[in-house]
Amino acid sequence: MDRIITQLAIETGRPELYIRNVITLLDEGNTIPFIARYRKEMHGSMDDTTLRELADRLIYLKNLNTKKEDIASAIDGQGKLTPELISEINSACTLAELEDIYRPFRQKRKTRASVAKEKGLEPLAALIYTQTVSLPPLSELAERYINEEKDVNSIEDALGGASDIIAESISDSAAIRKSIRDYMLHHAVIKTSAASEEDSVYRNYYDFSQPVQKLHGHQILAINRGEKEGYIKVSIETDPDLIMDLICSDIIHGNSEASDFVKKAAEDSLQRLISPSMNNELRSYLTEEASEGAIRNFALNLKPLLMQPPVKGHVTMGLDPGYKNGCKVAVVDATGKVLDTCVVYPTFGEKGKNEAIRKLTAMIIKHSVEHIAIGNGTASRETEQMTVEMIHGLDAGHKVSYMIVNEAGASVYSASKLAAEEFPDYDVNLRSAVSIARRLQDPLAELVKIDPKSIGVGQYQHDMPQKRLGETLSGVVEDCVNSVGVDLNTASPSLLQRVSGLTAATAKNIVLFREENGEFTSRKQLLRVPKLGPKAYEQCAGFLRIPGAPEILDSTGVHPESYDAAKKLLELCGCSDCLTTAAGSPTAAESSPTSYGNSSASENGYQAETIDSASEASRKSLKEKLSRIDEKKTAEACGIGIPTLKDIVKELLKPGRDPRDELPAPVLRTDIMEISDLKPGMTLTGTVRNVIDFGAFVDIGVHQDGLVHISQICDRFIRHPSEVLSVGDVVNVGILEVDEKKKRIALTMKI
Repeated sequence: MDRIITQLAIETGRPELYIRNVITLLDEGNTIPFIARYRKEMHGSMDDTTLRELADRLIYLKNLNTKKEDIASAIDGQGKLTPELISEINSACTLAELEDIYRPFRQKRKTRASVAKEKGLEPLAALIYTQTVSLPPLSELAERYINEEKDVNSIEDALGGASDIIAESISDSAAIRKSIRDYMLHHAVIKTSAASEEDSVYRNYYDFSQPVQKLHGHQILAINRGEKEGYIKVSIETDPDLIMDLICSDIIHGNSEASDFVKKAAEDSLQRLISPSMNNELRSYLTEEASEGAIRNFALNLKPLLMQPPVKGHVTMGLDPGYKNGCKVAVVDATGKVLDTCVVYPTFGEKGKNEAIRKLTAMIIKHSVEHIAIGNGTASRETEQMTVEMIHGLDAGHKVSYMIVNEAGASVYSASKLAAEEFPDYDVNLRSAVSIARRLQDPLAELVKIDPKSIGVGQYQHDMPQKRLGETLSGVVEDCVNSVGVDLNTASPSLLQRVSGLTAATAKNIVLFREENGEFTSRKQLLRVPKLGPKAYEQCAGFLRIPGAPEILDSTGVHPESYDAAKKLLELCGCSDCLTTAAGSPTAAESSPTSYGNSSASENGYQAETIDSASEASRKSLKEKLSRIDEKKTAEACGIGIPTLKDIVKELLKPGRDPRDELPAPVLRTDIMEISDLKPGMTLTGTVRNVIDFGAFVDIGVHQDGLVHISQICDRFIRHPSEVLSVGDVVNVGILEVDEKKKRIALTMKI
């Protein structure tokens, strides 16, 4: 373990003490969100992303160590483990290097070399391989091994068998394979050609050539899929003479009949054994690297999508567009509770559109709708046009805006068991409309119900290792949920189970406890929930909020273990009264329009922006006093570290704060543009919808997202668009080119 700790410290640039502490915390069953938020002193304030990367690398290195032990044991079992082999095994840095070392000792299926060995030709091969000058002529050597009983009937048979043994030995050499692997990674070229004359989305790869070193991840995944679907053929080109030079420099000694024989065996080995094997290995390596890159990119996109600022406290109408089955409509109140539903048919001619406008206008007036969320699926364009016409027809007293909402995964959710339990009386399609409306109100609260793989902010997600993809994306969802915090009295089981330390079972038990005993008034009551023990309580308590609780700290991100420190801090500042709840202070539901206090809206269980009972003057005084403290001395007096002190100060100054409120608000529209309205040189405001390897797609309000190529993002060199952009970013873009026929819009941010 010490060796692993040292390696991780070197790789991460962090002190070994911090690495050791993180490993200890993980081994003790602590979650990443808990470690990131409440154990900062132990790891130097690493964020959750860094900690997850460290944890992943730790698992890899532990598996590598286990593999080393298994391989050493297996070779030792054959009586072939030498000090040199032990050194090679211990020095291996990757699983591929270990596999190379073990390759000669692995039990193989029947091969030409194994057949030759059964015929007793291994000693002959060993003699020739020495290439010593004193060797007799090879024909004379081979004649000694003629044995008709073993089907070695001639000198040619003996030498052929010896060549097969030498060829396999060369192919199994770890040193040779490493040299060829390094060469191929730097010099091999991937070439693709059309498998047929049929046009397809893979046309760019019908005559394509690129050095492996310059291939992008999205190109590798596209090539793989095109090959799988039968549209392209793939080959790997290398310089066989250079590879032969690499092999010969390692195995050829002197200039003799034996060395010529070994060289010919090496040529056979390269063509028959090494090239096919190394080509497959290279393709697998490239795919694995591309998949890891795509998974990282998916995670990068998912986090800002989940953390998009909510449009809080507004009655919202959700429209799920459609042709044949009409446009499904749902109106939800500020808490997400369903107020009304219907189906309209705006695509059924002028009469259908006018009837839809009449019906929706009546609903807007009746429920005082302020915002409309339109799903971006089938018939979205027509629905948007109808919505804009309707908005323009409203009188001045009804100001309504709209936003196109990414509906990816809405149909998956609406047909799920969870949706059926939440809306047993609603049609599947109407559930989608409710989900779309709530996505505008609080994206995280709604998207957390959907398998993150179905949200659709990435590339080739169906080609990824699904287990690895699922683990990574679940980690992102967990980090987002815990960074925002969850209202203990309104959150649903599906939301609660994403909280640090909770499982599906304990989440359901919390809801059952709440239903049987009434709302939680204290975090300590969690310890009375069945199967929620002290460890789970430690992990989850700081992320669960109780707005309006008698103990004000229960509504903040301060962990119960730090309550005494928080009170000591306030005492040192002379502000102890800030923790005294005034008589008749407002309840959570009353104090904030976004407190999801209505039981029917319990799915939207994120903490509301609470208001503590201290006066405005007290808060100003507290802020002033906290800004003047000596952090080191105060932390020591409170018995905590400086990072924890800083977190407590933030919570006391902004109790119940929502980190999403600090981000730019989403763009709401009241008018519409057509792609035909766009002209080169125009400047528009848009929202980043997806960030990929070669650029970013931006919604500029014309239904068709435009592409900002990586070269048009900024003036400086960047390796990946994610260095500058995130999903949900509001950006100014200029129109470079518009192709109406192909529905392509080229954008630039260099304006």
